[in-house]
Amino acid sequence: MKLLCYTAPLLLALSLGACQKPHTAAESSPATKDVTAQTTGLGENVARIDASTVWQGSLDTCRDASTAADACLIDTLRASGASLTAVNVARNLSAQGKPGYISAWQSVEGVGVATLEFPFRANTNQGTWLVDAAGKTVDVDEEVLDAAVRNLPEYKAFINRHPDASPFAPAEASGSDALPDGGVRLRYTTPLRNCHACADEGHVTIGYDFNAKRSFKGKQLVELR
Repeated sequence: MKLLCYTAPLLLALSLGACQKPHTAAESSPATKDVTAQTTGLGENVARIDASTVWQGSLDTCRDASTAADACLIDTLRASGASLTAVNVARNLSAQGKPGYISAWQSVEGVGVATLEFPFRANTNQGTWLVDAAGKTVDVDEEVLDAAVRNLPEYKAFINRHPDASPFAPAEASGSDALPDGGVRLRYTTPLRNCHACADEGHVTIGYDFNAKRSFKGKQLVELR
């Protein structure tokens, strides 16, 4: 496995439409660079996300409700006694046009991992946020590839063979690695394909690095194949 680390911001957004024209992806490269952190921003906009943010109620009534689904979602959370943070997360997600909530929480190597549920989507009904010691949230599906990768020879070779391949959420946890400073890298792998129903053309693995105090340090492109 080749390791590629880079600093330029990850600018290539995920394509989530079932047959929407996708962006492109690359293969692995021996080049080594750093990565700039990209976050959801919700860590600054809501109270600290933790296990109390989880909500697991039913939204069946919202599917046939006369009110908008996102408004019904927030009303249901409030009526069922969801925490204020859970309601605020749902409100922020709805404001971004992707109504959802946090359905599960766990700690992996000292890093918070929140599972998101998007109940009204036709595809990609789950997502993942990594939450560091300061409460900063990192969406492992929101941004996957850096535009700088497109200039690499390996990228051009891959795109010549798979011109329509793109990362399709959700990313799946694929292990962790200890870092020399006492930190940890959590790895997430996303399939590369032409559409949701298409066969995989390849996979991209991104490493999310946290220091010994579990503050987020940045992303590393571990593998594109």
